[in-house]
Amino acid sequence: MALRDELLKSIWHAFTALDVDKSGKVSKSQLKVLSHNLCTVMRIPHDPVALEEHFKDDDEGPVSTQGYMPYLNKFILDKVQDNFNRQDFNRMCWTLCARKNLNRTHLLISDEDAFKIWCIFNFLSEDKYPLAIVTEEGYMMKKGHKRKNWTERWFLLKPNSISYYVSEDLAEKKGDILLDGNCCVESLPDKEGKKCLFYVKCSDKSYEISASDKKRKQEWIQAIQTCISLLKLGRPAPHRESRQKRRELRQKQQAEQEELELRMKELQTANEDKQQELEAMRKKLEEAAANAAEEERRLLQTQTEQQDRYRVDLEREKMVRQEMEEQVAQKSTELEQYLQRVRELEDMYHRLEDALEEERSARQDEETVRRLQARLLEEEATKRAELEQIHLHQQRAISETEAEKQELEKEGTAKENALQAAMLQLEQLESERQGALEQYQDVMQKLEDAANNTRTWKHKVAHHEGLVRLIQPGSKGPQKITNWGPAAFTDAELSLRKKDWQERKNRPAQTQ
Repeated sequence: MALRDELLKSIWHAFTALDVDKSGKVSKSQLKVLSHNLCTVMRIPHDPVALEEHFKDDDEGPVSTQGYMPYLNKFILDKVQDNFNRQDFNRMCWTLCARKNLNRTHLLISDEDAFKIWCIFNFLSEDKYPLAIVTEEGYMMKKGHKRKNWTERWFLLKPNSISYYVSEDLAEKKGDILLDGNCCVESLPDKEGKKCLFYVKCSDKSYEISASDKKRKQEWIQAIQTCISLLKLGRPAPHRESRQKRRELRQKQQAEQEELELRMKELQTANEDKQQELEAMRKKLEEAAANAAEEERRLLQTQTEQQDRYRVDLEREKMVRQEMEEQVAQKSTELEQYLQRVRELEDMYHRLEDALEEERSARQDEETVRRLQARLLEEEATKRAELEQIHLHQQRAISETEAEKQELEKEGTAKENALQAAMLQLEQLESERQGALEQYQDVMQKLEDAANNTRTWKHKVAHHEGLVRLIQPGSKGPQKITNWGPAAFTDAELSLRKKDWQERKNRPAQTQ
């Protein structure tokens, strides 16, 4: 609650600084800017729509302090925490109100010193806003009660009255307007050629006054209203209240100082008693220390004898432990050798398995190549049979009559082309057979390498104490296989057959 009251003092100065025409109200756009700056300085999340939502039912123009206070309490002061920089907050409020309240023309101090004095003024001022030290004075026109004429008087506003004099030297006092909680001040419209009128209504009479301009009129109305509000609340003037608070604070500090001195004397007396008790305790402690030293000497002698016995036992245990460590080290070495041997045998077993797998794969590749070679030979035999049929048909066609010679020549040409295509197919089959032969040789080489590898590992296993016995496939017996597989033509037979076919082909041509 104290933090809220302190903040309200500076916020009230900023609000009144925005009230340029002294009407007691500020536009909503200016209040938005003020609220945003307050939230930024005090580290509060700002909601720009909250102000419009708060005043959506009252959209008649500027907002007074009484209308702004509910929004200020709900959206700013209720959320504030003591985690912001007070100096930044005060400086922001001072920036708004310094231009209005500080005349720099005849200023004898710096702006920084003026800011510090303003902060001190807020600190020593009354606990609740609005802050007010009423010091309003100046010439104004006053309407008489009897003759109803207007006379210029020098008015001086005090906390509970308004005194008016003939001139500003205060030599001749003409009367007082006594203020209390029942008084009120209101603005009047212009009349009788007088402008800037207002009147002060008291319990017994009313006073009509004309200010020099609108600004002075608003300043006087606001100052008088402030005094009436303070009197209505039953509070004294701010400077008197501050003086009373400082007097009470000094008395409280003086009472606390006297109480502190009394407590210091009591503590000093108690300290002397404690010193005597400590001296007696020191003597007792010296006697107890002497007895403890004698007891410690006896205990040390006993401890020395025990240490000698423990040392002999420790030496004996150390020798036994050393023997045990040697035995453990020997057993560990034997175990490590055994484990190394087992690892070597396992590695050898895995390699043998890999070699057998390679041999099995090579045999499968060999079977595949054999089937491929048999298919190629079958296709070659089919093509050869077709060639022989074509050749026989050609021979029969040549022995036909001369009348059919031309037709036969045409058919012979077609058959010759077919024969050439068959020859090309035969050459292609020859090349495929050659490729199959090369594949077969590669497979045989892999099979031989796998067999050699298996034989090498077999010797290693047999040499290695016979711990692992190699599982070998059964013998298949001798089988004669030519370069092209079983029952295939040799190169010599193929050459003879090709030569014989060429001779039979050329013989009809020579006959013709």
